[in-house]
Amino acid sequence: MGGYIFRRVLQAVPVLLGTTFLIYFMVFAMPGDPIVALFGDKTPSPQVLEAVRERYNLDKPFIVQYFIYLGGIFRGDFGISFSGQAVSDILVKTFPVTLRLAALAVFFEMVAGITIGLVSGLRKGKFFDASALVVSLILISLPIFVLAFTLQYLLGIKLGWFRATVSSGAPLQDLILPAIVLASISFAQIVRLTRSSVIETSGQDFVRTAASKGLSRRRIIPVHILRNSLIPVVTYLAVDFGTLMVGATVTEGIFNVPGVGRTLYQAILKGEGPTVVSFVTVMVLIYLVVNLLVDLFYAVLDPRIRYAK
Repeated sequence: MGGYIFRRVLQAVPVLLGTTFLIYFMVFAMPGDPIVALFGDKTPSPQVLEAVRERYNLDKPFIVQYFIYLGGIFRGDFGISFSGQAVSDILVKTFPVTLRLAALAVFFEMVAGITIGLVSGLRKGKFFDASALVVSLILISLPIFVLAFTLQYLLGIKLGWFRATVSSGAPLQDLILPAIVLASISFAQIVRLTRSSVIETSGQDFVRTAASKGLSRRRIIPVHILRNSLIPVVTYLAVDFGTLMVGATVTEGIFNVPGVGRTLYQAILKGEGPTVVSFVTVMVLIYLVVNLLVDLFYAVLDPRIRYAK
């Protein structure tokens, strides 16, 4: 197990370096001058422009800029945004908000999706199964912004069950509605994935053998069917967690969530290379860590899975 983890960590190094290089190059290749755009309608003197470019190392060749940034990353220095604020300070403010939002969304979709998918798979062809498939199909086909505005109006404004927008500090109770919106599409996917996996597992020989030995359904369903059906679902949840962390731009904008998605979108518009690359670097690290933990969790779900020493 230790050797497997060590190999995975070594594999993560080129992935991390390659990702930061590509993102930094794409930001560098964006048309326009971010320093000129920073002044808006004003026309600064050439001396001022040169001083600002020198401050952010924009007067140097691309590869030099990249290695300067990379050296700062290894020292824990993520650079300075064009507003003069340390990128590390921005990360500290925005990441906990999006982390809470993503964790809450994953919790909703995991509990509801697995439960409904399990019941649907066990009741294949029944009314509950057909209803779950129709609802999941509707949620998958709805654009996220349509669902967000609809739930914001109905549940937030008309019924008053939740706050329509997130207040300052983003308390957990304010994140429930945007988390439900974020979880809705993935919830539909998990329902369908769990259903198909449960149907497939229910037809396996070891399930029929357990039933023939006289084991009760209370024992067969959680131990033999559900446990062996969760591997594809856990894989999807791991990928989805990373997607929610960086892909919540629309939802964060609608509900005024001061998180990663909105901040990253604004940084891209401004051409702030250090901010964009720093955020993406942390995203890649989260993806790598989560995927490693999920791989290790496979052995818990299925004792037949073992990792070479």
